[in-house]
Amino acid sequence: MSTEQKGLVLVVEDEAAIADLLRLYLSREGFGVHVERDGRGGLASARALHPVAVVLDVGLPEIDGTEVCRRLRADGDWVPILFCTARDDEIDRVLGLELGADDYITKPFSPREVVARVKAAVRRSGVVTASPHLVLGRVEVDRDAHKVRVDGAEVELTATEFDLLVHLMKSPGRVLSREQLLSEVWGYAAAAGTRTVDVHVAQVRAKLGDASPIRTVRGVGYSAETP
Repeated sequence: MSTEQKGLVLVVEDEAAIADLLRLYLSREGFGVHVERDGRGGLASARALHPVAVVLDVGLPEIDGTEVCRRLRADGDWVPILFCTARDDEIDRVLGLELGADDYITKPFSPREVVARVKAAVRRSGVVTASPHLVLGRVEVDRDAHKVRVDGAEVELTATEFDLLVHLMKSPGRVLSREQLLSEVWGYAAAAGTRTVDVHVAQVRAKLGDASPIRTVRGVGYSAETP
């Protein structure tokens, strides 16, 4: 697949060595890469260049990464965002996910892991299957158009929230563990990351309200059923 087909990844990172390493590994995988060193430049480039994914440091000059993410989501821009930061506090991780980030990577990291997560996020954002429509109760998902509606009204979900909902709705009644969801939706498995699943489920439920088909199966995981 060519660079043009894979698209452009925006890396917003003020540490030159890290930015250069990410540029090298992403380029090897066929992505175009544009680097910005501060939050203001990152926000402007995200709006102007329409990347397929953004790797976003949290501790940035000018505007920090969480504010960049907040402003993009407020604009209605649901490009996959992967936070990359030295902060390893759960509060920071949860805040980033609640702002609409799709994934969270803490430093030090393997550049190969970052590339794998970028590829998974890009894949999730463009999910298309032969059976585009899913309906469960008052929730309708159009996978071709990448849209979710409740009682006919469109609801905005991030790419990861969308893929999580689709993954549960396409097998109604099937109970999936957090580890299964992390592996099948996010593309990697790590027990320490299961909190990510819980936060995204909470976000989907909040957006869908009482129409949400996602049910918690205590001690096991989640399933999708008619409310």
